[in-house]
Amino acid sequence: MFKTNVGGIDRVLRIAVGVALLAAFFLMPGFGFRWVFVVLGVIALGTGLTRTCPAYSIFGISSCTMRKG
Repeated sequence: MFKTNVGGIDRVLRIAVGVALLAAFFLMPGFGFRWVFVVLGVIALGTGLTRTCPAYSIFGISSCTMRKG
């Protein structure tokens, strides 16, 4: 389907930021634009878990290390 283009550290950071943004949604009930946290959190978490970033694909970026066989 899609090529993997999100490497190890990038992946961990995306998952951590995604979880933090989703937690912020629940911890800030009075904040008017809480839904922004959900949208950004789901995107960050999704790209981290699938190891694929559509924006990276568009710009030809990859944070994966190349393995030499």
